[in-house]
Amino acid sequence: MPFFACPEHEAVWRLARPFLDVRDNDVHTLHAYALGRVLLQSEPGADAEIVLVAILLHDTGWSQMPHDKIKQAIGPNAKYPELQRGHELAGMAIARDVLGVLRWPAARIQRVVDIVDGHDTRRHALSPEDALMKDADKLWRFTPHGIGCIADWFSQTETEIVDLLESYVVPQLLRPETLRMANAYLATARTTLVTAEYLA
Repeated sequence: MPFFACPEHEAVWRLARPFLDVRDNDVHTLHAYALGRVLLQSEPGADAEIVLVAILLHDTGWSQMPHDKIKQAIGPNAKYPELQRGHELAGMAIARDVLGVLRWPAARIQRVVDIVDGHDTRRHALSPEDALMKDADKLWRFTPHGIGCIADWFSQTETEIVDLLESYVVPQLLRPETLRMANAYLATARTTLVTAEYLA
């Protein structure tokens, strides 16, 4: 089965990828895209193309932020939280450009841009598509890749990151299916950590 749901999504990825070369955003984006495809199965009325294309474009704006400050722009103790809003604004412009090159209709471009706008700083969802994109983005944090990246960014252990995800990120999830998946990832992560401890 092809990774991308359709050739147009791969075209979006190829145009977005040059803007995803910071903070492991390229790998994060592919994980979030795959998770979005799974989450869409529980929301058959959602516009899958809007969700998945928004996922591919949502973090492109980090490429326009000061690279030496990016790792300190997120989390409960962020030193530069204003960069969260900054990357959303930059990502909106990039999304418009990318989808303009692909000759998307203006109304559909705006739907994607509206999701990119506020995907981190706005707690509530504007639509089912927005909720799915927000949850796919956050759900990546619970994957082994996400946990490893965040541990590196925050200079903390994976155990500390798992605790942080449970206390700080779980309450931000919007949909029951995402919560179930996040809890499954947490259980697996905790089991992996405990197994390493007890079998050492």
